[in-house]
Amino acid sequence: MANRSAAVAETPIRPDSATSTFALEVSGLGKRVPLPSGELTILDGVDFTIAQGDTVAIVGASGSGKSTLLSLMAGLDTPSSGEVVLDGEVLSALDEDGRARVRGAKVGFVFQNFQLLPSLTAWENVMLPLELRGDREVESPARAILQQVGLGERLGHYPRQLSGGEQQRVALARAFVTRPSLLFADEPTGNLDSRTGQAIIELLFALNAQAGTTLVLVTHDEQLARRCGQRLRLDGGRLVAHESQAA
Repeated sequence: MANRSAAVAETPIRPDSATSTFALEVSGLGKRVPLPSGELTILDGVDFTIAQGDTVAIVGASGSGKSTLLSLMAGLDTPSSGEVVLDGEVLSALDEDGRARVRGAKVGFVFQNFQLLPSLTAWENVMLPLELRGDREVESPARAILQQVGLGERLGHYPRQLSGGEQQRVALARAFVTRPSLLFADEPTGNLDSRTGQAIIELLFALNAQAGTTLVLVTHDEQLARRCGQRLRLDGGRLVAHESQAA
């Protein structure tokens, strides 16, 4: 199999980052974009912390800033003000390559539209983040986790040959194969029917509990949000509630 590993900048991950008691620390976070009519504020002065191992739902109406907040927390975008500390790493102190290195080492993603590469098989899609990280062994871990999500017989299938639920199972396998300390899920059941979506959620929470990963979930689904230990509620770009709830 061809090696698809990409060169990654040698920005070091701080040795003390593993000792952080918080998975995420967000302080004074703001995002503003210029428009011809003036400046648009998407997020304004958001502050919170998420402890290691927590499950957190980010909820709010469309346009409240949920997906923007997720992008900033993951270092996929840069804030106009404030700071994000991800597992001890101050993202604003890193360049783009440094943030990518932190994501590769610490973060998994699950998206609404699966984000699988159509030219790769299920197995190759799951191997890819291990290859990009430079791991020596990629085939066995990818095979094992695909078997764990019930796709052991579908390793050689391409995304177009899989149902939506199967594609999201591949995406879950890809997210967890690197053993991330933190997982971001953006509307993971948004493109699935209710029955399939419920099965995916059960699998997501089972994998998350087994791995002890910190889960941050963006969702419109209040029932799904209640599965999490905490809820962050956004309204108009501001954090209006930070609710803890019993398991």
